[in-house]
Amino acid sequence: MAKDMNTYVSPLVERNASKEMTRLFSPQKKFSTWRRLWMELARAQQRLGLDITQAQIDEMAAHLDDIDYQKAAAFEKTFRHDVMAHVYTFGEAAPNAAPIIHLGATSCYVGDNADLMILREGLEIIAGKVACVIDLLGRFADTHRALPTLGFTHYQPAQLTTVGKRAALWAYEFVMDIAEIEHRIATMPFRGVKGTTGTQASFLALFDGDHEKVKRLDEMVAAACGFESRCAVTGQTYPRKIDTMAVNTLALVAQSAHKMCNDIRLLANLKEVEEPFEQSQIGSSAMAYKRNPMRCERTTALSRLVLSLASSPAMTASEQWLERTLDDSANRRVVLAEAFLATDGILEILINVAGGLVVYPMVIAAHVEAELPFMATENILMAAVQAGGNRQDLHEKIRVHSHAAAAQVKLHGKPNDLIERLNADAVFAKVDMATVLDAKAYIGRAPQQVDEFIAEHVAPIRKQYSAQLDKKVDLKV
Repeated sequence: MAKDMNTYVSPLVERNASKEMTRLFSPQKKFSTWRRLWMELARAQQRLGLDITQAQIDEMAAHLDDIDYQKAAAFEKTFRHDVMAHVYTFGEAAPNAAPIIHLGATSCYVGDNADLMILREGLEIIAGKVACVIDLLGRFADTHRALPTLGFTHYQPAQLTTVGKRAALWAYEFVMDIAEIEHRIATMPFRGVKGTTGTQASFLALFDGDHEKVKRLDEMVAAACGFESRCAVTGQTYPRKIDTMAVNTLALVAQSAHKMCNDIRLLANLKEVEEPFEQSQIGSSAMAYKRNPMRCERTTALSRLVLSLASSPAMTASEQWLERTLDDSANRRVVLAEAFLATDGILEILINVAGGLVVYPMVIAAHVEAELPFMATENILMAAVQAGGNRQDLHEKIRVHSHAAAAQVKLHGKPNDLIERLNADAVFAKVDMATVLDAKAYIGRAPQQVDEFIAEHVAPIRKQYSAQLDKKVDLKV
């Protein structure tokens, strides 16, 4: 069936997010979850003594997923109320249960509890994909654990590190992120069965003033929906701060992704490390030689979107009046879904990138060789002193030769000839320059740090998420 090219469709769905995440935020997931919540409410009410038959519950259970959306749209046009539209639509699908559907509940019973269930499931999907990125970066770090490369501070050449150690830096940020995601999953509360303004007055009336039964009802429905914790108190809605916490957690992933992909873009310019580039891929419509880092650029673009979206739930949470106001609804319909879809798209790209990073050791070595003579001057000084030289005289010699070599590089575009200059100076004749200029002597504990990081942080995540680590990503155009 041909696409309707006259209707806007979110690029997050068409170009970025996975099928599992787009399904999670689909109308079918939302409204079938509403029906499950109505069924679980009726089931708990029956067990606590209300006049609800098993036949009514069975009838509800038989129609959880077969939703007549045309009928629901017609009801909503009449009622101007989405929840009541679906109460009536469900009632027509399960006519014997119609009298007890939504019994004692407010709209937020289904709306808010469903949102919390979907947010938690979304975070579980995100956690699995973050674990994939950590695993792939761990493998990359292990492979290149001891490959010396220029470190950069202020984007100026600094002390050497290793390619693997730099990848471990990227991975560590995602390790911190997954800990926060897991915390949010574990502590996500259920709104529960709280009534119109959160007082449970309607349920207290249903149970003839029996407070214990009302409390049990709240506990039973939460347990049936897989939640151990419930909001301690609510107004009509759950505290919108929970949305802020969830989206801020996604923003952490966006920060890590943006940092990593910016680094790769810088390294691609240096021709040291590149993202995957397919054989038939075109980098530029005009400049045929180009290999643009389009995956990383796309990731940083989506990351900025998530970072900007993170401010909206905070403003919504602060704007809620007393027990509730409806100026949250239209905002939340957009922000929550878009934040999850964008973060999912980010991780889909990162899995592809981290699993196919290309390293150019000879280019890296050439860059190291160009800068190492300057970085090695302290070691050269120490070696010359041990060979019998005067520290102050040697220091002055190195200073003069270093400035002269720097002038050759900066003013004349010539190679760094500092070592040739020092070799030609008799005071350095006894220094074994080959030993002093071994790049691996300047990487400190970087390889060992990689080993320790993988053992202490990556390995436990691999074990916990082992069933999700073989994910294959087919990037959308």
